[in-house]
Amino acid sequence: MDDKFLQALRFAHESEAMRQERTIKRLWIVILVLIVLLVGTNFAWLIYESGFEDTQMVQIEQEVDTGAGDAYVAGGDINYGEGQTKDNDNQDPVEGEEN
Repeated sequence: MDDKFLQALRFAHESEAMRQERTIKRLWIVILVLIVLLVGTNFAWLIYESGFEDTQMVQIEQEVDTGAGDAYVAGGDINYGEGQTKDNDNQDPVEGEEN
C-alpha cells in the first residue's frame, strides 16, 4: 500500500508539473503578443501624429518706432526712449505721497 501511495503522489506531481509548463508557455505567448501590440500601437500613433507636421516658414517684418511712447526695463533701469529723461518731475504726484 505504501508503494501505491507513492505512485499516486508521483503521478499527481507529474501532472501538475505538465500543467504548470503549459501555463508558463501560454503566459510567454501572452507577453510576446502584448509586446508586439505595444510596438504596433506606438508605430501607428507615430504615423498618425506625423500627418499633422505641416510646418511653414513665415517671415514677419515689423517696423519699430522708437518714439516717445517706448518704455522698457533693462537691467532694472527704465529706458524711456530717445529724448526722454528718467526723472518724473513733470508728472502729477500721487495723493498722500511727497517728493
